[in-house]
Amino acid sequence: MRGENNLGTDEMKGLVLRLAIPAMFAQFINVLYSIVDRIFIGNIPQIGETALAGVGVCGPVVTLITSFSLWIGVGGSPLMSIKMGEGKRKDAETILANCFLLMILMALLMTIIIFLFKDRLLMVFGASETTFPYANTYMTIYAAGSLFAILAMGMNTFITCQGYSKIAMTSVLIGAVTNIVLDPVFIFLLDLGVAGAAVATVIAQMISCIFVLLFLFGRRPPVRITFGGYQKVLMARILLTGLSPFVIVAFDSVLIIAMNMVLQHYGGPGYGDQLVTCNTIAQSFFLLVTLPLGGITSSSQPILGFNYGACQIDRIRSGQKYTLFLCVIFTAVMMLAAHLLSPYFVRLFTDDVFYRELSVKAIKAMCWMIIPLAVQYTIVDGFTGLSAVKYAITLSTTRKTIYFCLMLAFPVLFGVENVFFAESATDIISACISSVVYFKVMGTLLKRRQNQFCAEMGKNEMAEAV
Repeated sequence: MRGENNLGTDEMKGLVLRLAIPAMFAQFINVLYSIVDRIFIGNIPQIGETALAGVGVCGPVVTLITSFSLWIGVGGSPLMSIKMGEGKRKDAETILANCFLLMILMALLMTIIIFLFKDRLLMVFGASETTFPYANTYMTIYAAGSLFAILAMGMNTFITCQGYSKIAMTSVLIGAVTNIVLDPVFIFLLDLGVAGAAVATVIAQMISCIFVLLFLFGRRPPVRITFGGYQKVLMARILLTGLSPFVIVAFDSVLIIAMNMVLQHYGGPGYGDQLVTCNTIAQSFFLLVTLPLGGITSSSQPILGFNYGACQIDRIRSGQKYTLFLCVIFTAVMMLAAHLLSPYFVRLFTDDVFYRELSVKAIKAMCWMIIPLAVQYTIVDGFTGLSAVKYAITLSTTRKTIYFCLMLAFPVLFGVENVFFAESATDIISACISSVVYFKVMGTLLKRRQNQFCAEMGKNEMAEAV
């Protein structure tokens, strides 16, 4: 295939690095969308901490919106990569066309649902009477521009899966820089406060969306967006393949919502809002771990899918090995950063000593044992890249279920402030479970593909002979 990288022939170590590093930095940049908003909001005079708690309630809902783009993007891109590996470009174009239509329909549906139920949802998800006005303002404006967010993030995966990792990173960089520049203008200069942060984010996502679509409609990529060839069966397969990453991100949102509810319940009036503010800051740091980590592992999916389609089994195993190695290094670095740099990170949000101390404690608790998370992400995204959806979904839901149970148990057993240790305990348990499943299943999965490929080759040779 043409592009920055050849997924079928390039030396694997370099290929993984060339795709993973830009994807990792792209997700670092992507985190800035939410973190920069929160930093500026936290520093609004007099209302900063309260407004930050309100926007923190919106955070999981915003993530839930973008998870629908990943559902389709990560669901379609491995299938497209497999077709490209098989040399079936027309089929790859059909997959992209179906994904584009699905994404537009999903964005419109999500916008309608949010406007109908946002008030009730925000209160259920952890807003109080004090923080609701800020949450409502931010959510209303963001939901109005959710189409841009879904298309920008979702369609960007189809740039990466064709080998254009630097272009994909550039699209995210453009949006993030725009957001950083516009935030102080709208929040402070125009005195729009929380509304200004939301407007800046929507404009940034719109510009990023335009960049992505111009590229995919252009002449440069081998597989471009076309119209027609829509198939219900294909759409269903795309949604099934992408169900695992969707479940991961959607469940993350649900769990953050549940965490806010737990903090409000056990913290009580006043202290509950303070705990939600600290959780917002801690979750902002944890996004710096999970989103770039997901960027690394999801960038390996085109490699795995392409070589799975071409039945290059050794390259699949090699790709997974280098991906895991890179993830372990990344999580080790971030674990050190959590323990050494978290006080400086928290100061970006607030100067209040109480909030700073509690937020640092929460960050350290959540990141105490994140290295096993590298194993979990590599295995789950690896199964997704090979279109082995049932294993990915099972492992994802198992991890989330464990976390939910521990989140409910820890406040009762150890006090509400120690609920943040539930994340670390979950990381250890889920990594062990995923490793057992991987060693029991992966060999059989690859051998089955090898036999299938040989059978297809035999049929083709017989057809040519006739």
